[in-house]
Amino acid sequence: MKRMYNIMMVLGVLATLASCGKKEKAEDTISTPIEEGKGIMGTWKLVYGEVKTEDSLEVKDLSNTEFVKILNEDHFAFFNQVKDTADGFYGGGGTYSLDGDTYKERLDYVGVKEIRGHEFTFNVEIKGDTLIQSGVEDVPEAGIKRHIVEKYIRIK
Repeated sequence: MKRMYNIMMVLGVLATLASCGKKEKAEDTISTPIEEGKGIMGTWKLVYGEVKTEDSLEVKDLSNTEFVKILNEDHFAFFNQVKDTADGFYGGGGTYSLDGDTYKERLDYVGVKEIRGHEFTFNVEIKGDTLIQSGVEDVPEAGIKRHIVEKYIRIK
């Protein structure tokens, strides 16, 4: 039961991480490559997440959990912790690349074998201290096909 819960939590986060389609950039949107100062590198806290499947839309309830994503020059890691308990902790990480507003993650370190080694492609935008990541997660061997949108704020 606990393993299934952990798998569902990881899949939920991955769903939130990916969403599809390139969006036209608004004038106030800055897509910041790694080479330009802080850019995408840093520590980010998830403040909004949604998952769309064929017939449903789920907005993540983040009131009782903390989800943090850390990016350096070429690696990323994420951690989720239910507040005030050790229950529901999970994490993962791997390598990433950024080309303009196209962000690709290769998930090398995660407890769910079916998604280990998979590459996820996202569109990213940085607006001030907000990172918006969207794309489609499609991992047939894990039964995943969904569009995600995630919004993070930079932790100072």
